[in-house]
Amino acid sequence: MSREKKQIFMEGAISPAFIADAIAKHSSKTDIGAHSIFLGQVRADQINGKAVRAIEYTTYKDLALDKMHEIREGTFEKYALTCMHVYHSLGTVAAGEICLFVFTSSKHRKMAIDACEEVVERIKQELPVWGKELFEDETHQWKVNQ
Repeated sequence: MSREKKQIFMEGAISPAFIADAIAKHSSKTDIGAHSIFLGQVRADQINGKAVRAIEYTTYKDLALDKMHEIREGTFEKYALTCMHVYHSLGTVAAGEICLFVFTSSKHRKMAIDACEEVVERIKQELPVWGKELFEDETHQWKVNQ
């Protein structure tokens, strides 16, 4: 069963209120026994003596949404999930703010946890999203995912 392609991008940081609301909306879904949540936060890394103050995220939206749809479909085929939500920031996100929110739900915890971990790894490796690290001295460099 093919699901519709979902919009995953949000301008700026993902707020704690948005995350809390997303979790709260699932209390009516009584067939769910477990949620696994990953929150990616911008780090104030020190690189060559300079502190990262923010990351500016850019993407090719159509290509990225196609790739995320492929990741989503593959994950639903592999794991017994009841639902999955992915949100990724675009634009500038300050150090300490949330830039990635992955939320998987299942009847049982192992499926939710394993699926969440796999989705995060695939996003980091496959999704065409680029981060420009903005330093406190107004210089920048393109981020390399570890």
